[in-house]
Amino acid sequence: MSAIEREAMEYDVVIVGAGPAGLSAAIRLKQLDADLNVVVLEKGSEVGAHILSGAVLDPSGLDALMPDWKSRGAPITVPVRKDNFYMLGEAGQIRVPNWPMPPLMNNHGNYIVSMANVCRWMAEQAEELGVEIFPGMACSELVYEGDRVKGVVAGEFGKNPDGTPGDGYEPGMELHGKYVFLSEGVRGSLSKEVMAKYDLSEGKEPQKFGIGMKEIWEIDPEKHREGTVTHTMGWPLGKNAGGGSFIYHIDNNQVYVGFVVHLNYQNPYLSPYQEFQRFKHHPMVAELLKGGKRVAYGARAISEGGYQSIPKVTFPGGALLGCSAGLVNVPRIKGNHNAMLSGKAAAEAAHDAIKAGRAGDELTGYEAELREGPVGRDLWKVRNVKPMWSKWGLLMSLKFGGLDMWTNTMGFSLFGTMKHGKSDAAATGKAKDHTPIDYPKPDGKLSFDRLTNVAFSFTNHEESQPAHLTLKDASIPIRTNLPEYAEPAQRYCPAGVYEVVEKDGKPEFVINFQNCVHCKTCDIKDPSQNIHWVTPQGGGGPNYPNM
Repeated sequence: MSAIEREAMEYDVVIVGAGPAGLSAAIRLKQLDADLNVVVLEKGSEVGAHILSGAVLDPSGLDALMPDWKSRGAPITVPVRKDNFYMLGEAGQIRVPNWPMPPLMNNHGNYIVSMANVCRWMAEQAEELGVEIFPGMACSELVYEGDRVKGVVAGEFGKNPDGTPGDGYEPGMELHGKYVFLSEGVRGSLSKEVMAKYDLSEGKEPQKFGIGMKEIWEIDPEKHREGTVTHTMGWPLGKNAGGGSFIYHIDNNQVYVGFVVHLNYQNPYLSPYQEFQRFKHHPMVAELLKGGKRVAYGARAISEGGYQSIPKVTFPGGALLGCSAGLVNVPRIKGNHNAMLSGKAAAEAAHDAIKAGRAGDELTGYEAELREGPVGRDLWKVRNVKPMWSKWGLLMSLKFGGLDMWTNTMGFSLFGTMKHGKSDAAATGKAKDHTPIDYPKPDGKLSFDRLTNVAFSFTNHEESQPAHLTLKDASIPIRTNLPEYAEPAQRYCPAGVYEVVEKDGKPEFVINFQNCVHCKTCDIKDPSQNIHWVTPQGGGGPNYPNM
């Protein structure tokens, strides 16, 4: 319990995060029992403001939750009509045929969507059922009762930069629940806390991550092919890192252009953002974007560990949902369907416990359903793709990963269950063992500098608040990370938050937290694990329109 005196509100279930997992849980709880008191707390200025996803949506999760979603007017209207896959070289590309790919890689029946808009629509459905949704309410602390998570602190505002209460300080409220669901997305600060407190990752492989960056472009209508999905691998990353791109033709002559870099790369001089900008100069991509304009930008970490990295998802008083548990199917580049299914399963387990008078008991039924039900089956089939890529590189992993996915559809694997090995932070190599990368200067037409692009994320933070990017030891960036790793925070951050500047003839580490787009890459990739991301005041951060 916090030492600060706060008012408290009591609910049956408190849900942190209005993404697809949290909203699915809220909807399912009210479907099962209209009298349950359910609240969803969202740190973004509105629902959808912090949602960034590719996204090609597998509708299976929504089918299970709301089979009549089409008649309800869901903003899911662009079916995938064509599926392309290319291997890129610097000057050209080779199309990989679809026929040898495992059936699970087929996008037939899927939809190109803005998940931000899907979540806005889901919030409307939840509110019609009686769910209370409070945007702009960052959850800054967990509230404990003994060993049990009892609730959260939300809506604390007005702290001075040093963390002390300012003149207009508002302590926020405690929201208590029989259960607390954490659906914060990748690397949420409260999820990170409960995982450490209850040792939820004991015996599991370390979670793996990627950084995904995305721009929305309006292009020449003559080049637009609504419903076309294109994925690429190869150039410009080559052997420097794993990853690839996506180009999705949504409606209104817009395309989603995205780039993913696996965060287990070794070269500390690599800049994922610069690789993304360089990618757009490939002849195939440049021709598509020529004459168009970029209208939005954002970035977000992606969980990539898969089945063997899923932590225990229940703890005394609550559960982890969606990307807080790491439920992305990496080769399919899809996790929203699993997020929805996890929210539905957690809601059903909590409803059963409350109805049976077992409120507060650990939700073991949710744990079992997640691993043995459709989510577990989806991730089990592809469990070796990511570790193969990390160990054997692109070409070998394509060959053996494809074989493994084919055999897994028949119920067996020649490789068993492979391990991931090092965390992404530990994978970072020493600067002395690598060569700096000379990236081309952005041309302002296809490629852009980070600060210019951050303006298109519509990011804003109240500057008088404490920095939400905290250092465990303020001396480490200059004392350790700079000489050993050339301080990679300068390069892995896709928003230009971190700089090393010279002051009085000495290097100084600067944190421009106002630029932060809440991607969490720094919390993941810092080789010294010295950066700890916590929530800023509610409403701060990006304001994505239709990511």
